[in-house]
Amino acid sequence: MSDTIPAGSEPILLAFSGGLDTSFCVPWLKETYSRPVITVTVDTGGISADAAKVLDRRARELGAQDHILVSACDGYFDQVLRFLVMGNIRRGQLYPLCVGAERVMQAQTIAEWARKLGTKIVAHGCTAAGNDQVRFEVALRTLAPELTILAPVRDRAFKRPEQLKYLEDRKLTIPPHGAAYSINRGLWGVTIGGKETLTSDGSIPDEAWVLSRDAFSNPKPAERHTIGFTQGVPSSLDGEALSPVALIEKVEAIGARFGIGRGIHLGDTIIGTKGRVAFEAPAAEVLLNAHRELEKLVLTGRQVRVKELVSSTYGDLVHEGQHLDPVCRDIEALLLSSQARVTGEVKVLYRPGVAFIEGVTSPYSIMAASKGVYGEAAGEWTAADALGFSKMVGLPGMFWARAGRGK
Repeated sequence: MSDTIPAGSEPILLAFSGGLDTSFCVPWLKETYSRPVITVTVDTGGISADAAKVLDRRARELGAQDHILVSACDGYFDQVLRFLVMGNIRRGQLYPLCVGAERVMQAQTIAEWARKLGTKIVAHGCTAAGNDQVRFEVALRTLAPELTILAPVRDRAFKRPEQLKYLEDRKLTIPPHGAAYSINRGLWGVTIGGKETLTSDGSIPDEAWVLSRDAFSNPKPAERHTIGFTQGVPSSLDGEALSPVALIEKVEAIGARFGIGRGIHLGDTIIGTKGRVAFEAPAAEVLLNAHRELEKLVLTGRQVRVKELVSSTYGDLVHEGQHLDPVCRDIEALLLSSQARVTGEVKVLYRPGVAFIEGVTSPYSIMAASKGVYGEAAGEWTAADALGFSKMVGLPGMFWARAGRGK
């Protein structure tokens, strides 16, 4: 897997997002290797019909022989996102894996199209300092080890200002944000990287936010909405049955108006450095919180604790591009089993910056199954039972203290 390839007519298949890095790659690959370039965009969310047309036009203006758009939102939810919801997964207890989680699916699609088109040369625009290079290449090595992978931005160490100048010199299309910000958008949210995220001490300016730019300068009055889940999968909004993808898109639109789901994540990268990225994840913020509270109503305490242990590991594996590892199938089996009773509704109050969970209901409520009322009245036990229980629970501590006296 080298950036040296022999001359030939076999096309180079480029994973194309339309950002600066991949925009630069189109003409550079074409000029450097004297081969046609075919761009492939795998839509895992955030690409409207108009945006799709812009991507197609931009790719062709940059010199692509052809542009392929693959719709993968439903597959992305089924393969990845539903398990992030079921596991209530966040990285660093903050970041809901807005983007990055879809890279394995994108690499999978690129490998499939390489076979369809009869080429063994693929390319991506990842840098040497980021996580995506690892995610793409681990997946591609697993799925299609026969492919040659080109990564010019990484392997030739091109900087963003250099790429911008390269395009400007050739009077080629410049992405909307130029070299100022690196923006990735998907079904689960948006990430934004810029000069402010290169250090640990500041936020990005308000105009750099993508989904929630005016949420705080023009605050909206509070709204209430009800989200339904069926066996852990989001299934309805305000009583209307929706597919998971449609529901996520609607919840994102509502949450974005209130500036819900903004954050800046500082954490450990796959390559071992500390990294920082701004993100907007309105749907993830609302749905993860809503799902978590519904689970508390219907799962036992032991179920919740074991889920938390494996969910953390699952999130790490997805983040690191290891989603194809068979251990992920094992964890998914446990998550699916745990969701058998995670059915019910969650009432959410939206206010600027906050999605407040007002209440949850479920036909499988463990709380409603008890005759007792917490803090008020005993149910299936007596006062004498409670006294004896308290004594027994206190025995280990009493023995420990007694054993240490006079020592």
